[in-house]
Amino acid sequence: MRENAEEHKERVMNQDPSGTRNTMRLAVALLATLLGLPAAAQLNIGETVPTVILDGETGGRVGGGAWNSDSLTGKVHILMYVDPDKVKVNAHVEEALAAQNFDRSKVASVAVINMAATWKPNFAIDLLLKNKQEKFPNTLYIRDLKRVLAGAWGLVDDGYHVLVTAPDGRVIFSGANALSDSQVEQLIATIRQHADSA
Repeated sequence: MRENAEEHKERVMNQDPSGTRNTMRLAVALLATLLGLPAAAQLNIGETVPTVILDGETGGRVGGGAWNSDSLTGKVHILMYVDPDKVKVNAHVEEALAAQNFDRSKVASVAVINMAATWKPNFAIDLLLKNKQEKFPNTLYIRDLKRVLAGAWGLVDDGYHVLVTAPDGRVIFSGANALSDSQVEQLIATIRQHADSA
């Protein structure tokens, strides 16, 4: 019995000896998985930051020792996750925050440097950070050598991310790259609101 053209096409398509169809299915599934990862890791307002420890090969405090994100409690914490090449992107934010003269017993600042995001040598960045730590003793400087916070929390990699946590460790503000004037106003208002109620 002779098959018609439609039946022949159907049989050939179902056989697919080259595996093209399976390869395409695998590629689509892999792409969907990869595209979904940043969204799954992204911190949302109201969520508590998952525990992250930077120590040894992953980073740590500029002055030495481990840093644990569980320390982001007890006060409002302003955390800036910065690619050393993008340090000037939010200079206007840093100036606006400095002008507020927040009560240091209620508001703390942490600068986490994403050292894996730059071509600059670590020893040069370390030297600059040690000088900054001495110049700005109220800011805690942390080194992230392996993009840990970008992966674990979904913070912007190769950029500048501003994250603020409430005294109970919940995220109350999150903004990536250059913040607009309205975002800076929202940032300051959010910090004030939570610092005043602490």
